[in-house]
Amino acid sequence: PMQVERQSQDAAPSAAALQSALPSGDRLRRLSMQAERLAGNVFVWPAVLVVLFLSIFPLIISLYLSLSRFKFVKGGFEIKFVGLANYKKLFLGTQQGHFLGAMAGSSPVGWLVFAAVVVLLLWSLVRYVRSRPLSVGGVVGRVVSTVIVGTGVWLLVRTLSAGGRPGTLVVTWIYVFVGIAVQYLIGLGLALLTTQRLPGRRFFRVIFLLPMMITPVGIAYTFRMLTDTDKGPFQPIWQALGLALYSWVNDPWGARAAVMIGDIWQLIRFTFVVLLSALESLSVEQVEAALVDGANRWQIFWNITVPAILPVSTTLILIRMIEAFKIVDIPNVLTNGGPGTATESMTLHSFITWRALDLGGSAAIAYVLLFVVTFVGMSYINLVRQRVSEGQ
Repeated sequence: PMQVERQSQDAAPSAAALQSALPSGDRLRRLSMQAERLAGNVFVWPAVLVVLFLSIFPLIISLYLSLSRFKFVKGGFEIKFVGLANYKKLFLGTQQGHFLGAMAGSSPVGWLVFAAVVVLLLWSLVRYVRSRPLSVGGVVGRVVSTVIVGTGVWLLVRTLSAGGRPGTLVVTWIYVFVGIAVQYLIGLGLALLTTQRLPGRRFFRVIFLLPMMITPVGIAYTFRMLTDTDKGPFQPIWQALGLALYSWVNDPWGARAAVMIGDIWQLIRFTFVVLLSALESLSVEQVEAALVDGANRWQIFWNITVPAILPVSTTLILIRMIEAFKIVDIPNVLTNGGPGTATESMTLHSFITWRALDLGGSAAIAYVLLFVVTFVGMSYINLVRQRVSEGQ
């Protein structure tokens, strides 16, 4: 018994030592976890700060410049805060004709289009109010969106009528919406064509991608030669068609068409590649089942192909929309914004203003462009989300 008691006494300190050691082990684990989190922050935060510095800081500086007047003085430069004067100059001042364009009395067809759009907007607003629980933010947002879209349509009708002249804002809208519509339709057609079992389809897939390797400046110079009806490589063709004396770049709509054709010709390949990958990932079993059930090609396309590629298409259109608003290379090289300001986009307008050392006016145009892109993008996303929820 004395030996057992001695063993128990010897064992007691070791158990106590183990119990006292447990808290120190927990502390070590906690310190180790904190060190790992700290190490992660140490490695991540420098990259985050660099990104913030390269993105947020220029936005803040350009916002301040858009509210200021920048000019060079002896020994440096001077920045004077002028508030909304640069924006007032664009919408109501000396730059109004350049930015918004020259307005004319609309034709009956134009007013009919404007009235139809207004009725559609009001119907959409009433439908929104009746269909779901209301919130102050939602109603205010819908009302603001309705007013902005209605004002934009009114500006289109007034500046595109006979006797009017579209400004850089309307010209940018034309580049974006017409260009994206044509690019998507042609890109989808080419993607559908190259998914068929046709001879040489692999060769044409490669050929269709080649223009993506050319820079926009190279595309602009190429189309500058192609549209030269006097000395260009297509001069015999233009002469045979009776267009030898026609100058694309001296006619406003001809110059705009040349810019859009060049932009579409280059960037249609991106649309083609994305839609081709989406079409090749479709389930063959659904198509075969539809053919067995007696569906024709049009029914298969509309009821199977279109819903399947809709998520990819919506993302593709959003990406192209954001990029199209920034078009600058082709109109700058091909027409230099001319004739006059007929082919100037908002980005080119901002660049030309910056080149004239009006940094405040250039920043104001850039921020208006930022607002337009944000508004159009958010409206598009909300519209797609609404259609998807209604379809479900």
